[in-house]
Amino acid sequence: MRVAVVTDIHGNLPALETSLDAIDAIGTDQIYCGGDLVGYGPSPNEVCALLAERDIPTIYGNYDYAIARDLDDCGCAYRDEHDRALGEQSIAWTLANTEREAKEYMRGLPFDLRFQVGTRRVLLVHGSPRKVNQYLFEDTPDSVFERLARDSDADVLVFGHTHKPWIREIAGVLFVNCGSVGKPKDGDPRSSFAVLELEEDRVVASIERVPYDNERVARDVAAAGLPAEYGDKLLTAT
Repeated sequence: MRVAVVTDIHGNLPALETSLDAIDAIGTDQIYCGGDLVGYGPSPNEVCALLAERDIPTIYGNYDYAIARDLDDCGCAYRDEHDRALGEQSIAWTLANTEREAKEYMRGLPFDLRFQVGTRRVLLVHGSPRKVNQYLFEDTPDSVFERLARDSDADVLVFGHTHKPWIREIAGVLFVNCGSVGKPKDGDPRSSFAVLELEEDRVVASIERVPYDNERVARDVAAAGLPAEYGDKLLTAT
């Protein structure tokens, strides 16, 4: 059995389309989406429509929760006032340019999803099982992961939100950060998604990377009236 998980698309339709094409090419039993469909990118409505059309089981991210409810706080963490100002521009643009149908779609999404890969229990969340906007980095103290492992009632915990992929087994639970389809931040501008496969009654996870036309999307970002710096970051994955 093989499943794929995409997350953190952030209004980047070409990145999502390319990732789904790559997943279709390798063949999977199911595709799941870990949220943050909108924000920063120029195609929030098209991203929501494609996920709905493909009937991909999807949870909400912190950005989706805010935009769907017309809130001006996405629960994002900003490094400094410059980033905060850019973020506020993105929120304002996304609120104004996300159509009612897309907002209704996101309002109907759940906080988490549980499914199985063979006999192994998988829990999909956006940030963490505790909070939609909790950041779980690879260097987060093990004590945090140990508590999550104890409380998650799962063999595999899959998430995103940091836009930096990693995989570790901690306290008997496999932690899988899928990275980001539409806005990587690990220095690799290719889209990132996770694949979970069953091998001899255990789940093996991998991170897959696929290139897409990020230069085109960078131009689309600027043309849409979003901060051009967001387009630049798609080229450098920062």
